Amino acid sequence: MTERYAPNFEAFVAPARRRPALWRLILGTILALAVYVAVAVAVIAGAVVATGALGSGADADEIAGMIAPDDPAQTALLLLTFVGMAAGAVVAAAALHRRGPGTLFGPGAGRNLRHFATCFAIVGGAYGAYVLVSAQRVDFVENLPMEVWLSWLVPALVLVLIQVSAEEMLFRGYLMQQLAARFASPVIWAGLPALLFGMGHFNPAGAADNAWLVVGATFLFGLVAADLTARSGALGGAIGFHFANNVFALLLVATDGTITGLALYATPYSITDIETVRPLILIDGLVMVAAWLACRRAVRR
Repeated sequence: MTERYAPNFEAFVAPARRRPALWRLILGTILALAVYVAVAVAVIAGAVVATGALGSGADADEIAGMIAPDDPAQTALLLLTFVGMAAGAVVAAAALHRRGPGTLFGPGAGRNLRHFATCFAIVGGAYGAYVLVSAQRVDFVENLPMEVWLSWLVPALVLVLIQVSAEEMLFRGYLMQQLAARFASPVIWAGLPALLFGMGHFNPAGAADNAWLVVGATFLFGLVAADLTARSGALGGAIGFHFANNVFALLLVATDGTITGLALYATPYSITDIETVRPLILIDGLVMVAAWLACRRAVRR
């Protein structure tokens, strides 16, 4: 373990050291994914039954379309499936390592809340300024009427918070803690979960030739979240960072061709647009790094 992370990181990892065997981590990861899939299927099946899609004779394509990302209700359903990811992390930690849910977040509820609020404010300010500058040269397209967007805003915020919390609980909580309990190198305990997180966003069908750039951007985010978590010894900062990022990306200005169902505005260009999107991914990365540097300084204090 590097000196710059101790002792906060040691306290964060300590619960994982009690049962650090790799076979437990492997089985726990499989169990977490199984729970995630099972809950997702149950959520979708429940929505199918509740809406009467089965009784209407809907075919497989229509039922699959219930999780399409370009409609408010369908996008909400997609985000709701992340309850399964959070449950999977909790079940894996309990079943394979006899750890309570709180250990995934690190010690200190007050610390988690402070770091969440701090990083949310910093990242929200950075991305807010970025969007305002971008609006001077890009004509964003109205995606939802204001009254529809406002009617969805509160449940959408809750669902995005569930989504980002679930991802952080699994990748920066369970996986990173258990890997750090066995390996001293951050290349493994930070890099491997970040790589898995990035690969989870690989979508060649949707992003086409930009798919690997999206993976690279999410991999970078994974490293940023890992550093904030290790430096602070708590998951709150990473969740706050992730929440602010996704509020802007999912609820305010969504890139056309991605998850646009709950966004007020959409971009006039698609995620598949190589000439436009590739420079913007680089700029987004620079904004992310600037926000990360501010957050890591804040959580260290």
